[in-house]
Amino acid sequence: MYRKLSFFPRANYARNEPGSFSKTLLRHLSTAVERLGFSNPNEHRADDDSSHTSGDINPRAGFYGNEVSARTQQSQSSWSRNLNSNSGYWRSSDYNRNGWHSGSSKIEETLEEFDSYCENYLLKKAIESMESLESMGHVLDLARLLRLVHLCGEDHLSLEDNLLREAKVSLQGKIRVWVHHSDANYLKYYTDLVVEEFDVFCRQGNVKKALYTMDTLASLSHPVDLARLMRLAKLCGEVEASEEAKFVHGKIISLGCVLDVSSYHVLIEMYSNCGLMNEASSVFEEMPGKTLETWCVMIRCLAKNGLGEDAIDMFTRFKKNQGNKPDSGLFRGVFYSCGLLGDVDEGLLHFMSMSKDYGIVPTMEDYVSVVEMLALPGLLDEALAFVERMPIEPNVDVWETLMNLSRVHGDLELGDRCAEIVEELDPTRLNQQSRDGYLPVKASDVEKASLKKRSGIHGLGRISNSRTHEYRAGDTNLPENDELLQILRNLRTHMLERGYVCQTKLALHDVDEESKENALLAHSERIAFARALLNTPPRNQFTILKNLRVCIDCHNAFKIMADIVGRPVVMRDAKRFHHLKDGKCSCKDYW
Repeated sequence: MYRKLSFFPRANYARNEPGSFSKTLLRHLSTAVERLGFSNPNEHRADDDSSHTSGDINPRAGFYGNEVSARTQQSQSSWSRNLNSNSGYWRSSDYNRNGWHSGSSKIEETLEEFDSYCENYLLKKAIESMESLESMGHVLDLARLLRLVHLCGEDHLSLEDNLLREAKVSLQGKIRVWVHHSDANYLKYYTDLVVEEFDVFCRQGNVKKALYTMDTLASLSHPVDLARLMRLAKLCGEVEASEEAKFVHGKIISLGCVLDVSSYHVLIEMYSNCGLMNEASSVFEEMPGKTLETWCVMIRCLAKNGLGEDAIDMFTRFKKNQGNKPDSGLFRGVFYSCGLLGDVDEGLLHFMSMSKDYGIVPTMEDYVSVVEMLALPGLLDEALAFVERMPIEPNVDVWETLMNLSRVHGDLELGDRCAEIVEELDPTRLNQQSRDGYLPVKASDVEKASLKKRSGIHGLGRISNSRTHEYRAGDTNLPENDELLQILRNLRTHMLERGYVCQTKLALHDVDEESKENALLAHSERIAFARALLNTPPRNQFTILKNLRVCIDCHNAFKIMADIVGRPVVMRDAKRFHHLKDGKCSCKDYW
């Protein structure tokens, strides 16, 4: 009987009138008998319409610690204190005051220990306390269960992966039991808190915890609505979380909602940012109706992934559809694709076609795109000649684009000339890095890097499977280090037979040539490559993510290594995706 009673939120007898105690007791006992199935509960029901939920429980105690406490201005200790006084469980003082159960002081003591463990992020100890309480016939209240679930989602917990998974599944099952037995108002309050926590994680960019909160909401029988899922989908694309993106898309499909055009665009860009262009193309093809913006998004995404030929084919397909008329935004996507392909002649033909065939007057933004198209493959003289022949006065954006791409290709003289013009037109456009001849770091790139760190998804390098692995250049602490380096040495032997020449000038240490070659061999992306060969099925594609630009030696090596092992490889560095197959890269060696 005690086990069943502990499911109910605690009635605050201290505030009840003395005469109402028997009614309250009878109500709880009759309901417990009903759930045990001993008799007809209607024969023993007290005539009391009062609820045992919000008035007695006051669930404002909170259960999430850091984020919710930040919003409600409560500390962890305040959370524990309020939970002890307000949450729904039977306290020892209630039993002792009425002479019910003399052993409940042990329960009270264990509950206090549980709260302390949660407050100090001692997950294993908290789980052990929960098991001790269950052995004494006490079931944790919903607030504490949710607090423990939240703790399971924290990082850097000293608990084995298999035990953590078992704990999560067990806790979700216990929450489902509470959902079945709880009052609607009581349940709604805690559900609203979890939803609020989901929103907090999305605003912070923490994809990992947002997804974990979705599981908690599922155990509370509360599916996440479409608007929140679309927000999470956009976030998955921004942090390049490929597996998580597929999961969120599956959740969106399970809702059975009719998506509007903008939602489809979010999904296409989400998959594109993750390097999953097959999935992005599937979403594009499944769209019931495509607007001009849809074609722009698809062409831009193909180009951004280095699939310039596919982007041009998409543009040709668009023009073949009767009634379709491109705009300047669509042409800019074509210019970028032609620049990646190095086919500037076709790009210039498209530029002339803008005004000749479609009556589109080029804007300054269009001229910037053409300059970028010419300078991307290194045709800097042609780009400068185009700028000088422009029918309108080139603005600071034109000269800044030419300045940056000149420095990328090593033409420092032209870069400095452009910098002088930029300085004259708008001195605020140049920071100290640009004045010193370096490529400036964009604020958007800094924010993106910060968002990736906050996402909890990946670090320096990741093999795209269910587990995240991080590697650093020259790391010798890996348990399989010798095996990985041996794989790379064997690959290097075959690479030399195919004409590979190691670019030892990239190894800046003052050591002999052999040491430089070994240093390049231990770059983090190569270690990740070797690990992927060991841990992914044969002939399957794998993805490697890197937080910096890949060096030219690793880029050349990856093309040959992917061809030797016969595996399509996707590598994402700080600038773009590289799709490596058959000894070639989608970036056309513009890494």
